[in-house]
Amino acid sequence: MFVAEILKTKGNTVFAIAPERTVAEACAALEQKRVGALVVCDGDRVAGVFSERDVVRALAADGAAALDRQVADYMTTTVIFAEPREEMSALMSRMTDRRIRHLPVLEAERLVGVISIGDVVKCQIAEQAQEADSLRSYIAG
Repeated sequence: MFVAEILKTKGNTVFAIAPERTVAEACAALEQKRVGALVVCDGDRVAGVFSERDVVRALAADGAAALDRQVADYMTTTVIFAEPREEMSALMSRMTDRRIRHLPVLEAERLVGVISIGDVVKCQIAEQAQEADSLRSYIAG
């Protein structure tokens, strides 16, 4: 299955935040949107990703004072992207090897969605269930 197919199913809504917003605002957005990461956008450009892990690192480094600092101070700036034509198996390997849970999806340098590790696992489970059903039908027929 391809990334584009997953985005058709889950939608291409991207929850983003500006780099100058505070960590407290980012935490509120993470909770309100019920997501584990926000794409940090500086205009139309992806500047980074701000995840729950970044919140933990910020608090560990600077305590409660981190909440008043900018997202840019703590965001992950080395962003690994996915493309709509990529297969999910390739993403699974990339995410596992690099310990990444969220990949922004770019098409022609435009942000078109986000794929999470949960999306990848859900896809794999669906594919395995379909394969099992096909095998059962073959055996029964």
